Amino acid sequence: MTEWQNEILPWLSLHMIPRLGNTVIGRLIENFGNPERVFDAGIPELMKIVGIKPEVARYIAGRTSIRVAEKELKMVESQGARIITFADSSYPELLRQIHNPPIILYAKGIDFPKDKQSIAIVGSRNPTHYGFDAAETFGFDFAIRGVTVISGMAKGIDSAAHMGCLRGGGFTVAVIGTGIDVVYPAENKKLFKQIAENGVIFSEFSMGSPPEPWNFPIRNRIISGLCEGIVVVEATKKSGSLITASLALEQNREVFAVPGSIHSFKSTGTHHLIKQGACLAEKADDVLEELGFSRKFAKNGNLKKQNGGFPSNLDTREKRIYEILSDYPIHMDQIMREGKFEPGEAASILMEMELKGLIKQLPGKMFVL
Repeated sequence: MTEWQNEILPWLSLHMIPRLGNTVIGRLIENFGNPERVFDAGIPELMKIVGIKPEVARYIAGRTSIRVAEKELKMVESQGARIITFADSSYPELLRQIHNPPIILYAKGIDFPKDKQSIAIVGSRNPTHYGFDAAETFGFDFAIRGVTVISGMAKGIDSAAHMGCLRGGGFTVAVIGTGIDVVYPAENKKLFKQIAENGVIFSEFSMGSPPEPWNFPIRNRIISGLCEGIVVVEATKKSGSLITASLALEQNREVFAVPGSIHSFKSTGTHHLIKQGACLAEKADDVLEELGFSRKFAKNGNLKKQNGGFPSNLDTREKRIYEILSDYPIHMDQIMREGKFEPGEAASILMEMELKGLIKQLPGKMFVL
């Protein structure tokens, strides 16, 4: 076994003990000095620690979890992943500061950058087009400003935030509620690979852990713990994103909410946060200014719109339509009325713009950028 494996194994062995949480593990390490000494202790000594039951003490003294951890470590390495312990210099500093931090992190990808600010983006798994676009835009704009984007790689807002950050050439972190070898949802297999190549994926859960419902509230404290501020995009009042926002407040993080339509049920949660004192965020710079962050652009970043706000390949009529359209769906009749187009003319221009990838047609002859 290598020196690195010998250093990891005692920590992983503690993690693999059934019914032993991070808080009690912390007490064990504080009392005995390090994980190795925990396994050298006798049952009477272990029983003196608050939270240690007789069956757990016997399990520790029997060193059974060490054998389990050896198998776990082999599986981790076979997946091209690694273990980061609480004592490791690469363990994220902000995460150390929270209540009940994970004693180990399973990681796949590049080391978490310590010299960059970080913002989390969370929200609905079933967003509107507006919400998806907003999350992607925030992710992109943070990326080109050199800010790390953190989310949970769930469907919807999480995925949009990661994709926006990747498109902007930024560093993104996915904190997942499964084992590091389980891609959930399955449709995010490509996104999982992209994040592992351009950022990092973190998990607290053992190899092979399925997406159990109770895993996600547990992982949410890591999402908020890794960041200096959290942006909520589209969430109902019962959304798990509001739980993450609550955790962020407990961890002394700033909470931001992106406003939505007054007619959208999906925005009731974000509007509730704003009423409760969350900072309203219309753009990335609102967040950066509130947190006192620098707004320098990353070297490899590009602004979403250039040349006076228009893409470079638009003719005069297309520019008129581009000015009319926004992130909110607009009906073709309104486009014709505001742009002073004939029906056939508008349909032709809209089709051409859609082929260029500049706009998107939604059901009911509705269009968005």
